[in-house]
Amino acid sequence: MLEEKDVTAAVSADALRDEDGAVRAGFVERVAQAIATENSATLRELIGDLHQADVGDLVEALDPELRPRLVKLMGHDFDFSALTEVDDTVREEILDELPPAAVAEGVRELDSDDAVAILADLPKEEQTEILEQLPPPERVALARSLLYPENSAGRRMQTEFTAVPPVWTVGRTIDYLRETSDLPDRFWEIYVVDPAGRLQGTVALDRLLRTKRPVPIAELIDEELHPVRVTDDQEDVARLFEHYDLVATPVVDGADRLVGVVTFDDIVDVIEQEAEEDIRALGGVGREEELSDPVLFVARGRFNWLLVNLATAFLASSVLGLFEGELQKMVALAVLAPIVASQGGNAATQTMTVAVRALATHELSSANVARLVLREVLVGLVNGLAFAVITGVAAAAWFKVPDLGVVIGLAMICNLLAGALGGILVPLALHRFHADPAISSGVFVTTVTDVVGFFSFLGIATLWFGLK
Repeated sequence: MLEEKDVTAAVSADALRDEDGAVRAGFVERVAQAIATENSATLRELIGDLHQADVGDLVEALDPELRPRLVKLMGHDFDFSALTEVDDTVREEILDELPPAAVAEGVRELDSDDAVAILADLPKEEQTEILEQLPPPERVALARSLLYPENSAGRRMQTEFTAVPPVWTVGRTIDYLRETSDLPDRFWEIYVVDPAGRLQGTVALDRLLRTKRPVPIAELIDEELHPVRVTDDQEDVARLFEHYDLVATPVVDGADRLVGVVTFDDIVDVIEQEAEEDIRALGGVGREEELSDPVLFVARGRFNWLLVNLATAFLASSVLGLFEGELQKMVALAVLAPIVASQGGNAATQTMTVAVRALATHELSSANVARLVLREVLVGLVNGLAFAVITGVAAAAWFKVPDLGVVIGLAMICNLLAGALGGILVPLALHRFHADPAISSGVFVTTVTDVVGFFSFLGIATLWFGLK
């Protein structure tokens, strides 16, 4: 049987979303009306029992001016962890409208990793003002976490963890867990540290509870550790979780002292964030762009790569100028040239996507790069031969010129081979020079296929028809 509170939460969550999982417009309107009339009782009834993720989605669905008013009306009942579920821009807009004392009070109720996520994007002056409202121990812990590099394990970790010395017994450890009130809300293992705080190992809770009370903790230590450093990149930590199927992993500082824990729920957020950033980057969109960002910010972020693309487009078009005479003699060449370039560009994008993802996940290395290059070249050759036949027959039938089919077929083979090579060699070269291949590859690979496509098609046509 569900408790009354659970039933209320289930009903509220069902009323929030439609059959597709989207926030219902009617529910948003009811919440907006409660905010507009400053009816805090109705507001608490509507969203008081919703999960933090549902509250986050609701906040994003509201008009910008209503969002901080919702937080103020909810008062102590607003769960600030909901702000970790919204876009950075939305969160910053809300925090800018709230007094530092209110933010500090909300942050105090959060796990340290959520508190850091909320404070991290604020200007230093605002961070300092909010931290000054907190008790010294909490202030010092958060301030230290904020000093770690962005997207590092130190930023993702929570500083609440359970650690005991190796000389304790199982019985004393269990009594400690039962009697201590400030333990983390959820944890799956305890950590064993020496008097200096250096990590010695872990003990899983299930093993702890199955062992008799007099047994020393030192006998239960699992020394097969996978600790990470505070400065390790969050992507590397995510790969560690994936490789070893971890639920949590300890975080240590330069002296091997235990300073925090990264848990699987944080890693799920990392994986989603990194995947979204890679997808945006492949499309020439800034990694930090959010749906809630203003028009000028988005336009400015996309402008640079569009400008580079324009320059490379002029370069590709200049190839057409080299064959101006041939284009005037045979209009069919002008009609068919974009087909060759486009097909090569699509093939190159397929190869580039595989290469960029392999580089991002460290699956592509010096040990297998030659094999992958050879594979992609062979794929390009096979598809080139197939599409040479298809486009050759189609072009010959369209313009009633059999030789034109031979020309476009040969050009198609050349350009799909160029696309395969460009799609993998360009990302590798950019990676070698420490440039982000996800952002930079697309423009350069497209240029390669456009230039090679136009030049091969028109060059072969000039030679073929010139020799005829």
